[in-house]
Amino acid sequence: MSFRILTLNHISPRGLARFPADRYEVGPDVSDPDALLVRSAELHGMSIAASVRAIGRAGVGVNNIPVEDMSRRGIPVFNTPGANANAVKELVLAGLLLAARNIAAAWLFARALGGDDAAIEAAVEAGKKRFVGFELPGRTLGVVGLGAVGVEVANSALALGMKVLGYDPQLTVQRAWQLSSSAEQALSLDDLFARSDAITVHVPLTDATRALVNGPRLALMRADATILNFARAAIVDEAAVLAALDAGRLHAYVCDFPTRSLKDHPRVITLPHLGASTTEAEENCALMVAEQVRDFLENGNIRNSVNYPDTILPRVPNTTRLGVANRNVPNMVGQISTCLAAHGINIADLLNKSRGEYAYTLIDVDAEDARGAELLGEIRAIDGVLSARVI
Repeated sequence: MSFRILTLNHISPRGLARFPADRYEVGPDVSDPDALLVRSAELHGMSIAASVRAIGRAGVGVNNIPVEDMSRRGIPVFNTPGANANAVKELVLAGLLLAARNIAAAWLFARALGGDDAAIEAAVEAGKKRFVGFELPGRTLGVVGLGAVGVEVANSALALGMKVLGYDPQLTVQRAWQLSSSAEQALSLDDLFARSDAITVHVPLTDATRALVNGPRLALMRADATILNFARAAIVDEAAVLAALDAGRLHAYVCDFPTRSLKDHPRVITLPHLGASTTEAEENCALMVAEQVRDFLENGNIRNSVNYPDTILPRVPNTTRLGVANRNVPNMVGQISTCLAAHGINIADLLNKSRGEYAYTLIDVDAEDARGAELLGEIRAIDGVLSARVI
């Protein structure tokens, strides 16, 4: 069986090499693709071919992908949580240091110095008092969102001698094991804002997180606090942050999202979306998404999908596998099983997982004739089935 992968952005060759050339056609001009690989390409409004079975995002955020539309078509959307975590963590730590020591403003001051070396030395001695900063040990960093990035940031801040407050109502067991026991749990967002000298946000952009950093919460913060945003621009209310900076209540805002209002503000350090822009992060994301998409196409397994549940089933030897995406409604597995029984097909193994409105089922059956179009057509005709295929 062969597959076709359409790349809509440059994807690291190391990742694309995970698709065996004898079974995969991969590139930007592929027609009738089985899967799409993207980074920042905007898929909203794009016509996505009926042949597409999966979309892989070489990164974490999926705001550029019409996830709900894909869910209704039974198409899992994969991302790569943790693959760029170290890159983002390092930039957050750099942002903390840049703000604490007023490095950006001091650098601009030094670059603008004129005259000979004696004049420059005199200007340095006269001007350096304007850039007196502070040290990080003993100060409190509030971390909103304790996923892959948030946990790494928290642990590194502790290693620098900072105190850490974390807030994440959806903290997973996996991340909890990775988080240092020295990190303290904040009781609420308001509690975190009130007790932090600096706050960094590491959450996806949703209706619940839009303007999470806002005027009322900024008013709770300690004097001369710093806000860091390397997640998504709209998580921070830009106007509220600028007002707090102008009023002298905030020390600095460090973010990855330049705007006309932010880029020239003396207390703002804004970078051109560099969070995951390292060679290592791009390779890690490409490798991870390629492995996930390949496993789905070849085995039907789902790992790190944003819209369908993780579903990993070891294949039973000498069986045929079916993969079915459906709405999460009662008796769906029963109807599929009845359909198989009507064709005299025995189930060797089955795994059904659900996530919100959607569910996914993998079935290994003892029959070569499960590949018949008639059976697949009957399964697809079941009310609530969104997609079905023989793998």
